[in-house]
Amino acid sequence: MATKRSGIPAAGKSVQILESFTRHVAQSGYERTNFSDIANELEISKGTIVHHYGTKERLLAVLHESYMQRRLAEARLIVERLQSPAERLAGLLFAFVLYQVHDRNATVAFQRESVRLGGGEMHAEGDRLRNEYLALVREVMREGAASGVFREGDVPVQSLLIFGSAHWAWTWFDPAGKETVEEIGSAYVDLVLGSLLLRREGLERLADPDGEIVRVVRTCLV
Repeated sequence: MATKRSGIPAAGKSVQILESFTRHVAQSGYERTNFSDIANELEISKGTIVHHYGTKERLLAVLHESYMQRRLAEARLIVERLQSPAERLAGLLFAFVLYQVHDRNATVAFQRESVRLGGGEMHAEGDRLRNEYLALVREVMREGAASGVFREGDVPVQSLLIFGSAHWAWTWFDPAGKETVEEIGSAYVDLVLGSLLLRREGLERLADPDGEIVRVVRTCLV
């Protein structure tokens, strides 16, 4: 085991372990992440990691839960601060894409290992939070349809298609690339709302990469 060579504050060890684990999973994947690399990076023993988290699977469950806590809190703020169903859905869509630069390590780790996240007692709270997040998005979509803003459709299927299209952005989006994250978000809003809105006159404002929707969303990111 690695021996401790630097003074990581005791109260911060669990947080630093989770941050290191998250970064390693984002860069290399869950299978190739091990306690030895984390221990060496933080200059602690592997036993310290076991003391705080027990197993690697438990670390993944904590990553799952903590990530969804942050995203759900942000989604609630977005819905609270934007007024209409169209604005709220645009805000949520922009947020889906902004996560590729905001909280990036956790986003990439979460998305690349999503097939491992869920099921079983260890992931029960993470599953609950994900279901609550999905329910929030679907409620916005249903409100839009009920108010005559969105066309009627199968909301569960539509929402899964929306999530699925954003979920793989980590495989191709380059934060240092030609298109900014706001421009990618704008294209995403235009694509999704363009198919849902019964009247598209306000779509340009909703999808504006420099507009009010994006500014509001940024104030909600924690």
